[in-house]
Amino acid sequence: MRKKDDPIVYERGKYRLVYDRRKDGTLRTPYLQVEWYDAEKRRVRSRSTGTACREDAERQLDAIYLASEKGKAICPTCGQPLNGADNYLVTEAIEAYLEARKGRTSIGAIRPRLGHIVNYLTDNSLVATQCNEIDEDWIEDFREWNILIPVEQGNGSTRERAPGTVEASVRQLAAVVNFAKQKGHTLKGAQFKPKKAAEVSHTPTYRASVQELAKMFRYCTEPARKDGESDKAYTKRIAGRRQLLRFLQISVATWARPDAAHDVSTDPRRGQWDSHRRRLNLNPRGRAQTRKYRPVVPIARQVAPLLNETKGYFVTVSSVRQAFEAMQGALALPGDREAGLKVIRRSMAQLGRDRLGRTGWIEGKYMLGHHRPAISDLYAIDEPGDYPLALEVTEQIIDEIIALAPLAFGPVQD
Repeated sequence: MRKKDDPIVYERGKYRLVYDRRKDGTLRTPYLQVEWYDAEKRRVRSRSTGTACREDAERQLDAIYLASEKGKAICPTCGQPLNGADNYLVTEAIEAYLEARKGRTSIGAIRPRLGHIVNYLTDNSLVATQCNEIDEDWIEDFREWNILIPVEQGNGSTRERAPGTVEASVRQLAAVVNFAKQKGHTLKGAQFKPKKAAEVSHTPTYRASVQELAKMFRYCTEPARKDGESDKAYTKRIAGRRQLLRFLQISVATWARPDAAHDVSTDPRRGQWDSHRRRLNLNPRGRAQTRKYRPVVPIARQVAPLLNETKGYFVTVSSVRQAFEAMQGALALPGDREAGLKVIRRSMAQLGRDRLGRTGWIEGKYMLGHHRPAISDLYAIDEPGDYPLALEVTEQIIDEIIALAPLAFGPVQD
């Protein structure tokens, strides 16, 4: 029987894959056990898989689950449908995939992508679609349907869906079908090919100059007064842009992606801000690194005091997107997603590359998280966050911004 504090190896529905341990914590048997609660008998039941191989044990649990919950006849040894049947529903495949991936940091992106697939199945009376029925024609019909579904913005407005967003759902569906094949629930993997990112994605070309960055800061710290506006109303308007200002400050200082910028905290438990060395770990303690690597970066002398004065999150709202879009309209910044939240990161990368040159650009790649430091690199990086050239360039840019917007990196006035 599994001890309460013993982790579950694999779970699907009410069935769990666990180790059978004695009271002292030692294994009673090396074989993995399938455990479930029998509501009719009002007790927990279990059965041995007869194997210590996790993959084989998971296949047995899947067979039990499908047989009892879905009425599917699956071979517990090879995982293949019995009697040559290959009638695994797409909805079942999605359910199994989400269950297997629920512990991953990317689950927040996986769910909505597959949500579009489920909506398509529901809206078009295709819930009975099987994995083996999805081919290029089926996918093309989905693309034509999904591109017409507008994207809902956080401020209540909508925008057109981009082909790249549609293709993200197609790629996720391919992963679902291939996972089903891997687990033995269907005989074939994905019978369609998602389009490459270069075929469907539009890469924004707009990059803000130092002068344009300074305008963004002045929008937050010294906006133009409205006719007849009182001092109290003016001060309140500036206070309402405080979180946008904080986002601009930390984004310029770190060159970070918007999600990482929102994630910056000085809470010691998160292990991010090292005041003594003036280094910031963009990946908080306990968060697993993903493909979008979050590096340790040096912090400019102009920004270190702001972090030292901060208790907890530097940006205290979950997103500044709505405030950024208001600024985008007020300053007549390019639309059509050319000047979204990522424009600060892209602009710092461009400014940094122009100033670092080809030889020093390796440090720019470190700042962006596009290159992970290694002993064999051209530059000897003593420890994470030791990028003197990138730091010097960042401080130069900040000085130039301050010359045009004096309050840009000053302390926040309550």
